[in-house]
Amino acid sequence: MVTLKDVAKKANVSKMTVSRVINHPDLVTDELKELVHNVMKELGYKPNTVARALAQNRTMVVKVLILEEMDSTEPYFMHLINGIAKGLDQYHYALQLVTENTYDLGRCDGFIISGMTREDYEWVKEIKEPLIVFGENDINLPFVDSDNEHGVENMTLYALEKEYDHYIYVGIDVPELFAANREKGFETAMATRPEKGHEIYKVKNSSTAAEIMVDGLEYPKNTCFICATDRIAVGVQRAILKKGNIPEDYGVTGFDGVFLDRIASPKMTTMKQEVEQMGRACVELLMKRIDGKKLKKTANYFDAHLVKRETLRP
Repeated sequence: MVTLKDVAKKANVSKMTVSRVINHPDLVTDELKELVHNVMKELGYKPNTVARALAQNRTMVVKVLILEEMDSTEPYFMHLINGIAKGLDQYHYALQLVTENTYDLGRCDGFIISGMTREDYEWVKEIKEPLIVFGENDINLPFVDSDNEHGVENMTLYALEKEYDHYIYVGIDVPELFAANREKGFETAMATRPEKGHEIYKVKNSSTAAEIMVDGLEYPKNTCFICATDRIAVGVQRAILKKGNIPEDYGVTGFDGVFLDRIASPKMTTMKQEVEQMGRACVELLMKRIDGKKLKKTANYFDAHLVKRETLRP
């Protein structure tokens, strides 16, 4: 039977170092973690998770609570869950996917919560276990999210370089902080070019709803649509292509960069969110809270990155 001592000898490190990699991976370098994990895999060493849980009075379970409908055609949440799973694996934790109706069944050491809306604030604040929210909030719960405001601001500034005459923002019709911040980013960018006309509309986060809304609008040629999500942008594209060409007559941009941007026709210029990396970040922050450590900050933002494709002029 392979022991911790065997792993240490093969990796040419101390037993204490191997123990830290297993129990406190945040205290060692990525290179050291990779070395020890490779040796563990080579030797077939499996840490005794049950013994560790008993020794530390922990369940070694993290519950992931997703409070919004998961669309099976768009792998956004699969990227998130994949990132969380990989992060938890480094700490030898199990992931348990739960719903609002089952989240309190059985014990766990902490929660990662996604899709929280203002309607959820009161009962989520009553959860006693450490938690991290995926998605910005204004009730002082620690969170990880894209920098929504600056992401849309940067996209709009880039679209302004293409010198369309008119700009229309199509936001999401929900009373949530991320939606308000994306709209704010658009307005901030447009303020740098006051001579450019602009309008703001809001729809359900649905390509069909966006297409119907744009079908009913009067807008001139040389208009650019800045959309709050790729899903909205897909519907906007369908509506525009009934009237003219993209990007010669009209421009369109999205926000997400998970899947729809690549299958849209023409392929969509968008802001790509680093969803898997943010999933891993949720785990790192949650582990600190489980260990009783104070987080340096409540808001943990990731930059969204511009992906240039075919829906804006070269």
